[in-house]
Amino acid sequence: MPRYKMVVMSSPVAGRDAEYHDWYQNTHLGQVLAIPGMRSAQRFRLDRNLVEGETPPYLAIYDIETDDLDGVMRDIQGKAGSASLLISEAIDLTGVSAAIYEEFGPVVTSK
Repeated sequence: MPRYKMVVMSSPVAGRDAEYHDWYQNTHLGQVLAIPGMRSAQRFRLDRNLVEGETPPYLAIYDIETDDLDGVMRDIQGKAGSASLLISEAIDLTGVSAAIYEEFGPVVTSK
């Protein structure tokens, strides 16, 4: 079955950091993972920027495993904003960046 990574970079609305973090960690991740095909999720905080320009301070990486990626995406889009996939007013939607990558090569580890 094909495997994918969905990466989402985002920022909280100014002054609403605590609300953003609470919603993302305690509500949003669980609601996204309730969607068939979504396997796991983890959040990250920006430590340093390696290129010039602005980078959102938070990243979420979702693992997806499905034969029907378009169906998973339709499910997410169809539920977004409903009670089953709440969107907090504490997330700055103007700065969200999201993409999906299909696994393309094997994992390479250090020796």
